[in-house]
Amino acid sequence: MLKIGEFSFQSRLLLGTGKFHDYDVQKQAVAVSEAEILTFAVRRMNIFEAHQPDLLDKLDVTKYTLLPNTAGAKTAEEAVRIAKLAKASGLCDMVKVEVIGDDKTLLPDPFETFEACRILLAEGFTVLPYISDDVVLAKRLEELGVHAVMPAAAPIGSGRGIVNPLNLRFIIEQAKVPVIVDAGIGSPADAAFAMELGADGVLLNTAVSGANDPIMMAHAMKLAVEAGRMGYEAGRIPKKRYAAASSPLEGMITGE
Repeated sequence: MLKIGEFSFQSRLLLGTGKFHDYDVQKQAVAVSEAEILTFAVRRMNIFEAHQPDLLDKLDVTKYTLLPNTAGAKTAEEAVRIAKLAKASGLCDMVKVEVIGDDKTLLPDPFETFEACRILLAEGFTVLPYISDDVVLAKRLEELGVHAVMPAAAPIGSGRGIVNPLNLRFIIEQAKVPVIVDAGIGSPADAAFAMELGADGVLLNTAVSGANDPIMMAHAMKLAVEAGRMGYEAGRIPKKRYAAASSPLEGMITGE
């Protein structure tokens, strides 16, 4: 069970709804993923401009918890404004705080992210900040009161997988709130690895929407997240320097 603030979910896969080339493919991918949380950029919704397409139009949103994000914001002030617009539109009071500090790498701005979280927490939002794999920032945000932390595996949309598993493990080990690995996942192996490290969930978009077969990939990601979590809970064997026989040596036929 994944618990974020007052919300509880069976699925640990969070799915982005952007970048799909076809709404019907999007709908089928969401369905087979069995994700319960769908995220989307508020700036791309027609609550800003009437001529913009409604990215959720083909989905029965009553079946999902919507997680609007503040993508496009570059300051805490912009992020707070976007979050308030999403809440006023009745989307959800749970928000992914995303404040980009660098246009080339799309890495988040830690200072503006922290300030946006401080303001939104005071406003009563359920706050999930997107951060780089910064161990200290994750700790400070948890102390501030955020309801989950969302460290990146790699730069957004890069598909590079988990480039710094050590930092992710540090964040996971110290956290008392859910840790949801967000951004950079490229394959089911990446998603499974994140869960094997002890992450509480994985959020991805491009890895599914950009796949040759998004529907099949969505299903694969569902299975990978489930398998990775089960592997983590089962407890893997320790790595050894030398071989260890898998069959007992006692009672073997010696030829005598």
